[in-house]
Amino acid sequence: MRQRSLIAITAALSAGALTLTACGSRDSDDKGSDSGDGTVVTIGVDAPLTGDLSSLGLGIKNSVDLAVKNANKKKYVDGVTFKVVAKDDQAQASSGQQNATALVADKEVLGVVGPLNSSVAESMQKVFDDAKLVEVSPANTGPSLTQGADWQTKKVRTYKSYFRTATTDAIQGPFAAQYVFNDAKKKKVFVIDDKKTYGAGLAATFTDEFKKLGGTVVGTQHINPDSKDYSAVATEVKNSGADVVYYGGEFPQAGPLSKQIKAAGAKIPLVGGDGIKDDNFIKLAGATATGDLATSVGAPVESLDSAKTFVADYKAAGYKEDYAAYGGYSYDSAWAIIEAVKKVVSDNDGKLPDDARAKVTEAMQNVSFDGVTGKVSFDEYGDATNKQLTVYAVENGAFKTVKSGTFTG
Repeated sequence: MRQRSLIAITAALSAGALTLTACGSRDSDDKGSDSGDGTVVTIGVDAPLTGDLSSLGLGIKNSVDLAVKNANKKKYVDGVTFKVVAKDDQAQASSGQQNATALVADKEVLGVVGPLNSSVAESMQKVFDDAKLVEVSPANTGPSLTQGADWQTKKVRTYKSYFRTATTDAIQGPFAAQYVFNDAKKKKVFVIDDKKTYGAGLAATFTDEFKKLGGTVVGTQHINPDSKDYSAVATEVKNSGADVVYYGGEFPQAGPLSKQIKAAGAKIPLVGGDGIKDDNFIKLAGATATGDLATSVGAPVESLDSAKTFVADYKAAGYKEDYAAYGGYSYDSAWAIIEAVKKVVSDNDGKLPDDARAKVTEAMQNVSFDGVTGKVSFDEYGDATNKQLTVYAVENGAFKTVKSGTFTG
């Protein structure tokens, strides 16, 4: 949350605006607190707010903050004032789990937006589900989070409190493979991943589709994401005869990896998923990044009529950081929680029920609205029904859209 928002909340506390009434609303396990001006409902945010991925995490936090400000300005839920509590997971599963526990303990929290990383989500899901606290991620793409560990053969929804507005790697990996093979005409790929949930899963779905199309995998390798020296794997790529590299992972490693592959003499593009679609990838990869490719969920926010108000409002709010790759999805994730709260309040004579968390989670399944990123709704697994993806290429020091569409498989 921005500093001025914190100051405003502090002032409200001092004035008694958020003081609990004598009826003791905190006696309920999951009810927003009553105040002199109505009911306060908190939306939690979990994302990497510091560290290598903070450019993405701060975009998530700011976009949720904007959604809350707009809901309060419009008095979108009668009698309810929303606020934000943001927690830094530093892209670490252990921190994410601790944050989940803290958010569950805060009785005003009726929904959480985040996290960024699929591996972090794995550590949080059970904590939230046990508390019946709804979680909506704008960025997780690991298929197992919604469809179970054996999703390729038998889809099972494990956690009913987990939803996401981003599409999954079951679609993103194959979508990239089709573009690389059919459009870019690359037939020999060297596949690298960082061994983490997101990276390894994305690389696997890309590889399966690339082989089905008739492409050849000429080599595979894993890297240590804590290392910055990829010269050994770069040499392997050069000697393999690959005409393209696919990397499953995130931009802090993908940028140096791309740069070192080119330096080793392999003048071939590096392709990755939404985890590398960040301007910092280009900075890290340097001038030789030209021609590198990234897929990302949805269509470019700037190209959507539905996002014009969001883009303008975000700029007007004066956030120091860009909304980045997941801003629109973060706004929509927060608004989905706001819509669910509105439904629960409406169904309970204008106030929150004692089992508000469970009711909000239940309402989320049927949430449907026209959001920043297009139509927002969820299927039986909690996955986004919007399955559009986009391919971007690095040109003149920036990511340019080269193709948008949906996976056809």
